[in-house]
Order: sequence, then C-alpha cells, then structure tokens
Amino acid sequence: MAVPRRTHEIGVNGYPDAMIGRTLANMDNLDRAILDLLRQNSRAGYGDIGSSVGLSASAVKRRVDRLVGDGVIRSFTIQVDPAVDGMSTEAYVELFCRGTVAPEELRRILQDVPEVVYAGTVTGSADAIVHMRARDITSLEDALERVRIAPNVDHTRSAIVLSRLVNRQRD
Repeated sequence: MAVPRRTHEIGVNGYPDAMIGRTLANMDNLDRAILDLLRQNSRAGYGDIGSSVGLSASAVKRRVDRLVGDGVIRSFTIQVDPAVDGMSTEAYVELFCRGTVAPEELRRILQDVPEVVYAGTVTGSADAIVHMRARDITSLEDALERVRIAPNVDHTRSAIVLSRLVNRQRD
C-alpha cells in the first residue's frame, strides 16, 4: 500500500486517516487479545493462541490474515538484546531547532544516523525527542555530533540511560 506524501492525509503510523478509522471499527476484543499474545511471542502457533482466546486455529489465522491485510499488523520480527548486539549505550536526546522546522526536515536529518532508533516531535520547549543506541560513549558522542551539525539544529540535551526499568513493545 502506498503511503500518501502530503502530511495532512497521513494518520496513525503513516496510514491514511480513513483506513485507521475503518480498521479500528473492525477490531473487537478477540482481535486485541490476539494482538497481545502476538506481542508477547510473534512465533506463537494459531492453535496456542486459539486455546487462549477460545477460537479454533483456523479462526485465529483468518483474523491474523485480516489484521495483516488491514495494516494493523505491520510485520513479524525479532528483538535482539541490545547488549548482546553490542549496542548497550542508550540515551534520550532532546533536540532543539533554530526557528520552525518541519517534521519532514527532522526526519531527513535523523534517518541518516544509524544510532537513532526512534524519534518523534513533542510538545514543550524541545522540538523532538530522540532515542539513540550506540556501542559506547565515544560512539554515542560521534552520533550526537552528526545530529548537532545539521543546519537547523540549535542544540541538544542528553540523558544517558543507566538501567532499564520497564520495556514494553507497544508499537
């Protein structure tokens, strides 16, 4: 499915507003329970999911196929422990821009920095919040410098994560 280019047409997670309304209207508590189980284990079998939610394996498969077709489920993936993957240094960075900067410009600046794992525009004095992961402090500093030298970036404020307390994947 092609994602519209004009931002006023884009709704939740890049899907058109009209599609999101239709999709949410079609979801029921069984769909939400299936999603919760798949979030815990995307490799769970349809029979196992069915046993938990009171459906047959084929009924679960039909629902999962519909959720995929409607764009509710965007992918089935793995999550690798960042420490094992060599990316154990983690920081949240507030990004402050000069003047008014469009979200597309921020995306252009940040998408070329591989250490950026998440970025979003925010309310308050910062223009964006950026979640970064790096091998070590030196690599993090290098990545921050690549963000700071962008013409529209005035300054950043960083907080390095000491320990993770809660980590839910709710994308």
